[in-house]
Amino acid sequence: MDFMTSALLVSWVAIALLALVVSGLVRQVHQLSRGGVARMNGRLGVTPGSAAPHAGELLAEGRETLLLFLSAECGTCADVLAEADRLGQRGSPAAPQVRAVYAGAAPATAAATVPVVDHRPDLFTAYDAIATPFAVVVGATGRVVRSEPLGSPAALRELFAAPHPSRPRSAS
Repeated sequence: MDFMTSALLVSWVAIALLALVVSGLVRQVHQLSRGGVARMNGRLGVTPGSAAPHAGELLAEGRETLLLFLSAECGTCADVLAEADRLGQRGSPAAPQVRAVYAGAAPATAAATVPVVDHRPDLFTAYDAIATPFAVVVGATGRVVRSEPLGSPAALRELFAAPHPSRPRSAS
């Protein structure tokens, strides 16, 4: 076999392997797209009005609580936690109690005034927190008031500033 034939054969093998890899990636993108669309049409998080899971261990007694589901590797999560720390220090006694929840270990730089609950992946599942940062507002009665992903510290400020409905919002 001469050099040209060998080069041509190796080229065709490389093209075939590349085609297999690309077809696998396309299949994964289609699966993610279908799953993502179904999730976006559905409700994220715990449905407002439902009882908050693990309320006894997470919530401040008789006080509204904001649960922040965070990740140690997430830069936006660190910014949201710092903003929650600032808002908590300036907040009135009627402001919600804030708790930071991590699936793994909390970072050493976690805010000093925000209580941290770490190594609790079960809470992420119970509250259906599929992305971080994610906020769940639980009323003084132990019922979920709001449940939504946060994209920035500004979204957290809006959440703090927004009047919380006495009745839960609809899931539409």
